[in-house]
Amino acid sequence: MNDVRLDRIFIRTKPKNMNRTTRKLLSLALLAAFGNWGFIAHAQTRRRDNQPSPNTTQRPAPRGETLIRNATIITASRGTLNNSDVLIRDGKIAGVGQNLKASNDARVIDASGKYVMPGIVDAHSHAMMDAVNELTLSVTSMVRISDVLDPTDVDLYRALAGGVTALNLLHGSGNAIGGQNTVVKIKYGRPVGDFIIAGAKPGIKFALGENPKRSNFPALPGQTRRYPATRMGVEEVIREAFTRAQDYKRTFDEHNARVRRNEKNLIAPRRDLQLEPLVEILEGKRLVHAHCYRADEILMLIELADEFGFKIKTFQHVLEGYKVAPEIARHGGGGSLFADNWGYKMEAYDAIPYAAAIMTRAGVLTSLNSDSNERARRLNIEAAKIMKYGGLTEEEAVRLITLNPARQLEIDDRTGSIDTGKDADLVIWTGHPLSTLSRVETTFVDGEIFFDRTQDLARRAALAQERRTLEAAEANKPATGGASPALPRPRRTMGYDSDDVEGGGQRAAGENQ
Repeated sequence: MNDVRLDRIFIRTKPKNMNRTTRKLLSLALLAAFGNWGFIAHAQTRRRDNQPSPNTTQRPAPRGETLIRNATIITASRGTLNNSDVLIRDGKIAGVGQNLKASNDARVIDASGKYVMPGIVDAHSHAMMDAVNELTLSVTSMVRISDVLDPTDVDLYRALAGGVTALNLLHGSGNAIGGQNTVVKIKYGRPVGDFIIAGAKPGIKFALGENPKRSNFPALPGQTRRYPATRMGVEEVIREAFTRAQDYKRTFDEHNARVRRNEKNLIAPRRDLQLEPLVEILEGKRLVHAHCYRADEILMLIELADEFGFKIKTFQHVLEGYKVAPEIARHGGGGSLFADNWGYKMEAYDAIPYAAAIMTRAGVLTSLNSDSNERARRLNIEAAKIMKYGGLTEEEAVRLITLNPARQLEIDDRTGSIDTGKDADLVIWTGHPLSTLSRVETTFVDGEIFFDRTQDLARRAALAQERRTLEAAEANKPATGGASPALPRPRRTMGYDSDDVEGGGQRAAGENQ
């Protein structure tokens, strides 16, 4: 049984010839008999964010071998290898080096004059999400991005065309404590269950500043403004939630201790889906990704996390992180930011393009993210900018979009670098990946090709003809007359990490959060 709610079952059933008192007594008797199931139910009930649904089966990695020969290989972990090969076997990297041998039926790709790089890992994305924010409460830790994924989102294909293979799908920033994230690999054209990286450590979104305090969106006439309305209120919301989570954890700890002592007639504490993820944070089982801008708020959250004994895994955006980089490093937190995007609101005023380099030199595990379906297609150029602004080495710049975000998401044992035994998430580039003149030629995810530029170009004529045919078809109007159905709302091209997007809302073009 996944969720023991026998009291509700019996009260709702209402058998004939059974009065209310008798029903309650039977309910209590059954709860006493099965009370020790409570902890098991608490631990097993809800599917983890990064576990496929039990109703879906993830297909195994493709069988067979692929040999990429004579490429310049940017490993992201141990330098650059010239005139070298990568052997892919059954979805994994089976070998990296020179003069590798493959079976007679292996697919062989001559990459002479080309570059091979690990697939890009985007540590902050809102692609394929049918909803971004649940804005009705300040604490929405019970909602899950994994429940609203759209595998048909064309932006996924465009991301593959830019060399992106993995995404950290985050709830929006409209809540002090937002919803649970999901980490996926982009397997465009497959069922949604194939996207989710099974076993990836679950996470959650926090947010500080203008977005959760709703400073730019006053309540409508007749409506009460949602708490909090100030920065100190945001901190109080987070502290109060963790205070309740500590009490909730203590209650279950006491119950579990009684279970271990084989005490009888136990009734498990009532589950709280809002507090369960926060308990997982306290237990080190769930990562925290915190939207933030200002240095004072970054320090506030560090102090609050230290007070409750957990870590902020990544400070997202963290535009003033360069001001407090040593403090972030001492806390053990990471930073995931933009290369040179700032000034789009007051709390983003003090950002500088040197921030990623300063934080890297201070010992902060740093990555660059997109927070945008448009920017996701050129994260390679975002990384190149940090060689100019801050003087990072080529390998350090590449790591900002590959190995570092994989470490921040704790999936670096599987992806983020080109090493034997890791998943074959690779990208073949026509030239150096940090050059504006280079293009992605082929993108592999788990050893399978999900983007091939040659095939893409070959299909364009047929797709254009299909579009012309559809546009020339009779208009879609009701048979009984009336107006045509409304066109769908256009998708936003800039950032989704906003405080006003609920469901799939539209923000003014070009305005980024």
